[in-house]
Amino acid sequence: MALDIKEKSGKKRRRIPKELIYEMRHGSPIYYRDYDKVLSGEKTLEEVMGSSKLQAFIIALIVGYLPSKINNNKYLILTNEAGFQWAPRTWRNLDIAIFDKKKLLKEGINDKYAKTPPEVVIEVDTKADLKKYGDFMNYQREKTQDLLNAGVKKVIWYTTFDKKVMVAEKGKRWFITDWDDTINVFDNMKLNLNELLEKEIQD
Repeated sequence: MALDIKEKSGKKRRRIPKELIYEMRHGSPIYYRDYDKVLSGEKTLEEVMGSSKLQAFIIALIVGYLPSKINNNKYLILTNEAGFQWAPRTWRNLDIAIFDKKKLLKEGINDKYAKTPPEVVIEVDTKADLKKYGDFMNYQREKTQDLLNAGVKKVIWYTTFDKKVMVAEKGKRWFITDWDDTINVFDNMKLNLNELLEKEIQD
């Protein structure tokens, strides 16, 4: 299936396959980065959907670290672009999401997107096309605010292009710091990405 994207004149411009939609916000699609190169035949769908080595490496490190630090009877960690839908025609993909296990299991484990807000979301860069946002920061702020408004308690966002981490909590001051800063994820659980990376490389 495909979406008919129209110009302001109302004329059909081109059909974009739904597989190229990365996220949806109030019925407005957010496409994968370089989706237009898939349409022109320059890239395959798999190429734009895939993670960079660094992005995948960081996510794997964090996912490997978290289970040893949290109460696994109380919390459940989902990854691999876990879908979270909190309103009609509105959903976001999450790199790492920490859920209250009891709440998520009550919803049921099935082939649908989660409707239960995660306790914490951890993002690493993005695969979204940013043309309509102007830059990454505008997209980052919008997605973070959407997640907090939907009930997520904390969003932690690591960016590889500047080695920064943004921490956002509803009702609190958002801040940006460096990878070598120790972040309180939740329940006094600490995460220092720089230390994780150095330990992995040394080992």
